Amino acid sequence: MNDRLVQYSADRGIARIALDSPRNRNALSAALVTQVEEALAAAAAEDAVRAVELTHTGSTFCAGADLAEARQGGMATGTVRLMALLRQILTLPKPVVGSIDGHVRAGGMGLVGACDIVLAGPASTFAFSEVRLGLAPAIISLTTLPRLSPRAAGRFYLTGETFGAPAAAAMGLITEAVPDIDAATTAILDTLRSASPQGLAETKPLLTADVLARFDASGAALAQQSARLFASADAAEGMAAFLAKRPPSWAV
Repeated sequence: MNDRLVQYSADRGIARIALDSPRNRNALSAALVTQVEEALAAAAAEDAVRAVELTHTGSTFCAGADLAEARQGGMATGTVRLMALLRQILTLPKPVVGSIDGHVRAGGMGLVGACDIVLAGPASTFAFSEVRLGLAPAIISLTTLPRLSPRAAGRFYLTGETFGAPAAAAMGLITEAVPDIDAATTAILDTLRSASPQGLAETKPLLTADVLARFDASGAALAQQSARLFASADAAEGMAAFLAKRPPSWAV
């Protein structure tokens, strides 16, 4: 592709994948998702790669679905594509470390939930913003519900409130809130460099088996729910209001 939306590099056993589409806040467009999938496949194929760092350029890690793209062509394909990407992260035979120092919304939260270890710096903010767009966190519930306490999920799924890295760590969404994201990421990656490739590959499935069972049991139904909601009148109004930076019609 001529339009590169994802950076990929590998050095000293670590593959670095950076979402690099700051013009649309690293939204999950078809092109960006495809390029992330290609980068993950490249990391899986490199015997020298011990682990993967998933990070970003710009002030946003990932804003979720590309709403402009969704309004034009619907999300029937997009929901399936997102579910496949989350499954690819979970089944990658190498640990994936999320290194975040920016905003995370909606579908981006699903990426966070799929990572094995997640560090977030002081510029990070998080929100399950679907409810404010006439949607529901359907597909991303597969990777985030197992991370969250029930009370935290109830509050933040239903309100769409924004919260910071310390709150995200307290509820289990991320591993740790850190003051210096670069130093903390380097320390974790150096630790993984000292681990056995076989040990990592055999240990990761122990951590992901229950989540993958949720994919098998509920994934198809949740993808259908997500596509149905994206095609609804409420979602059309929510996306239009968001893009126009105005309150939606139901706001009181």
